[in-house]
Amino acid sequence: MLNIKENIKLLDFFNELDDSALDELCKMSVLNTYPNGYTLYYEEDVQEKIFFLVEGLIKTYKVDRQDNEIFLNHVYNNTLISEISSINENEIACFTNTEFIKDSIVLEIDYARFKKSFIETNILTTKFISEILAKSKQLYCIIDREVVFDATAKVAYSLYDDLEMFNKLKRQEIASILHIQPATLSRILKKLVRQGIIDIETTQISILQKSELKKIFNGAN
Repeated sequence: MLNIKENIKLLDFFNELDDSALDELCKMSVLNTYPNGYTLYYEEDVQEKIFFLVEGLIKTYKVDRQDNEIFLNHVYNNTLISEISSINENEIACFTNTEFIKDSIVLEIDYARFKKSFIETNILTTKFISEILAKSKQLYCIIDREVVFDATAKVAYSLYDDLEMFNKLKRQEIASILHIQPATLSRILKKLVRQGIIDIETTQISILQKSELKKIFNGAN
C-alpha cells in the first residue's frame, strides 16, 4: 500500500512543512496510481483537486478543429500538474488534455481545504505563487515555440529545454511534436553537429554549447 506521507516528502513543494503540517496535509490527500495511456483530465473539465506528479511522465496537449493533437509539454516527476489560473476560486479550470505516457503515481489534494489550511494562512503562499508564475512562463515559451519560432529555433529550444525528451523519443515522434518534417529535423541536427553545438552518438544527443542553443531561439543568430 502506498504511504501518503512518505510520497509527499518526495515533492520539493512541501519540503518546508513540519510533521504536524504533513499530517494535516495527509488528511486532505489521496495517492493514486494511473496506467500509461490514461487521461487524468480533459480541457474544459473543472476539478476540485490539485494534482502533483510524484512519479511517472505526462504529456499535455490540445486538439484543433480538425482533431489534430497539438503537443504542449511534458510533466516530469516532482511537479505540479494542475494549471492554476486563480487563487480566489475553490475549483480549478482545466485548459489542456493531460495523458499519462508512463505508469504514474499522483498526489491528489482537496483544493478548497488546501487553500484554507496552507494558502490563506501564508504557509505555502509564496511557493504557490511561484508555481503559478512558472506555469505562466511555460505558456509563453509554448506560444513562442508554436507561433514565433522557425524550425531551427524550435529544435534548438526543445534541445535546450527538454533534452530528455529528445533522447527518449524516436526522431519521427519529435518531428511530429514540433510540427516539422522528419527530414527537416535531421537536417537541423546535422547542422548543429557541424557547428559543434551538439554531439550525437548512435541516437543519444549531448549538448556541447548550451549558450549557443539559447542564442538560436533568442534570435541572436
